Amino acid sequence: MFTFLRSVTVPDCGGRLLPRAWGAAATILALLISLLLATPAAHAQSREETPKGGLFFKSDKAGEFYEAPILQTEVKLSVSGTIVRATVRQHFVNPSNAWLEGIYVFPLPEQSAVDHLVMEIGERRVVGQIKPREEAKKAYEQAVAAGQHASLVESERPNIFTTSVANIRPGEQIVVEIQYQDRVAIDNSTYSLRFPMVVGPRYIPADAISLVSDGLNSDGPRSANSGGWSEDTTRVPDASRITPPVLHPREGKINPVTMSIDLAPGFPVERVTSLYHPIVTTDANGSKTITLAEGDVPADRDFVLEWVPQASTTPATSLFAEQRGDDVYLFAVLTPATAEKPRATRLPRDVVFVIDTSGSMGGTSIGQAKAGLLLALDRLTPADRFNVIQFNSVTDSLFGALQPWTAETLREAKAYVDRLVATGGTEMRPALQLALDGETSPGRLKQVIFLTDAAVGNEAEMFDDIAHRLGDARLFTIGIGTAPNSYFMRKAAELGRGTFTYIGDVTEVGQRMTELLRKLEQPAITDIAVRWPVGLQANAEMYPATVPDIYAGQPVTFSARLPGTRLGQLNGVLAIDGQDGIAAWHQGVDIGQLRTGAGVAAIWAGAKLSAIEDAQWRGVDPARVRETAMAHALAYDLVSSYTSLVAVDDVVARPRDESLATTQVPTNLPQGWDYEKVFGPEGDGATTLPQPGQLMRKINFAGTPLDGLSLPKTATPAMVHLLIGLALTVAALTAHLLHRRRRVMDARRTA
Repeated sequence: MFTFLRSVTVPDCGGRLLPRAWGAAATILALLISLLLATPAAHAQSREETPKGGLFFKSDKAGEFYEAPILQTEVKLSVSGTIVRATVRQHFVNPSNAWLEGIYVFPLPEQSAVDHLVMEIGERRVVGQIKPREEAKKAYEQAVAAGQHASLVESERPNIFTTSVANIRPGEQIVVEIQYQDRVAIDNSTYSLRFPMVVGPRYIPADAISLVSDGLNSDGPRSANSGGWSEDTTRVPDASRITPPVLHPREGKINPVTMSIDLAPGFPVERVTSLYHPIVTTDANGSKTITLAEGDVPADRDFVLEWVPQASTTPATSLFAEQRGDDVYLFAVLTPATAEKPRATRLPRDVVFVIDTSGSMGGTSIGQAKAGLLLALDRLTPADRFNVIQFNSVTDSLFGALQPWTAETLREAKAYVDRLVATGGTEMRPALQLALDGETSPGRLKQVIFLTDAAVGNEAEMFDDIAHRLGDARLFTIGIGTAPNSYFMRKAAELGRGTFTYIGDVTEVGQRMTELLRKLEQPAITDIAVRWPVGLQANAEMYPATVPDIYAGQPVTFSARLPGTRLGQLNGVLAIDGQDGIAAWHQGVDIGQLRTGAGVAAIWAGAKLSAIEDAQWRGVDPARVRETAMAHALAYDLVSSYTSLVAVDDVVARPRDESLATTQVPTNLPQGWDYEKVFGPEGDGATTLPQPGQLMRKINFAGTPLDGLSLPKTATPAMVHLLIGLALTVAALTAHLLHRRRRVMDARRTA
């Protein structure tokens, strides 16, 4: 190329070649022009395409783009007995030269009670305040308009939250710290905690809601503070808020997470296991400190930790208490000792298996679900009747009605399951209705076993169906995959008087399904009643108000508030009675033998909030539910559907003449999911992304890029400005040389 350019002929007044210096100037000019035209950003500006080399979003100006904020998350979990206190620190870094508002949609455990927010800007710490959702939103938007640093934490679902951070200056880092309270899960003497890391793409049914006439066009935002890949629909009116943009797996992983856990279980531990992430464990004074072996991991799957007590020290009862003001709060975990019943005592069952074969189950998930279903079919007996229902965009049933379990029906069922493939949408509701419909036959136990990742956004519709169609049946949910919708799974099981089982890896199918099926084959402890000591019965406010049935290996858990009580006044026996098959069951606990600890009040407050919201599925007026839930959440500083946490810095940061760009932080596709089966070949849910291998730069916790921030990238990238400037300079120099040459030649002719 250079040889060709150096021989270019540029005529002067006499038609002779320019000297080599002028040829070089022309060469440089041509080279710079070609570089300018070849620059991806220049093409992006001229062809309305996104520049490469980072994660970019369109601005409100044609051909201009903004680089997305970079996110890194620290998670610290402190476990004391069966209570978890968590601190999540989200580091937002602005890599561009524009002022940004960053929005991040992320998951938390579905039973978590979020009650704390702090925003850090350098050395300044701004503590958040709990407000009604609309009021918090208004305070945040006013701060955004005024140029103040601000952050807002909102709950879209009990397990989906949104953090908005406004007025991040170019190159600046802002840290948003969230704290929540949770509880340890216990099953078959195994203790566990689960920390979700990614919101899996949700299936959004129904037609899009038309945009209101507020001046927005079809290219504008779908709703305030949204940016999701789905529009709001008539059945999921907040769809745009729960569908964050998704990174294609070929582009690598983003959003790294570090984690540390202080584990103080209160008893000697036989083993500690992390199911899906390698860990490093150190012992110190009866406690354990656990960190990720890889340092940080991409946010693309749930983290699950399990620990098992030494056999001789397995606690049968745990009572925790906290004094808050004039009230005492209790959290009780009681593990009943139940013997496995012989098969002859089992009631004949009508079992309906429902399996999700939608596109989001593609990859490893469909294999897990099919393996689990085949195991369940093998454990049926000739006394049982069964059916298999699959659903994706449509619902299909193996049999027209329940069929007796025989060698022939088992063969048909296995052949049916073997043919299942993952494809289409997640139209779950018709399958759920079909499974629940029909009366339970006298003398038979109806069980519905639901295998799915529950990647849906219309949970409310199905909760309503379960509450009104369940009858005497029991609904058991099995969460499949690396990032299932655990909110739907757990709440559906609660409303269905069943249990929720999580299978995150194909290697767990045998163990998890065997444990669940063994439970379902045994009579549950039913009709459980709690009797408080004299003097406390009338005042105790307990949640759940009615303890659900429990199965072999499950503990009885509940939380209670004892108003006008002091810890020193607690004494007597807490009695729990129930029915174990045909026999009476009883367990008594000395209420004075309790452990004190922080967080019990938050657990009770979260349980009551859940009970208040559940009333809407049982016919209570939604306006009344909203009013009661909001008052309760404000009293206990909880983020909920009706309340949010907002933090506003007093200092004005962004100058009035600087505009603000709003971008949403992309998320990873959950590990094991098939991108094309979720979004199709073109990937409707993806952000505009870098070329394969061009990963986002990694930022450490001090906010300093490990490989440098280089040139900031925004609307018209700085490199393009630089090239334009150089091109104009060379052009001016060339013109000057041409003019000087002409004057010299004219002077010679005159002489």
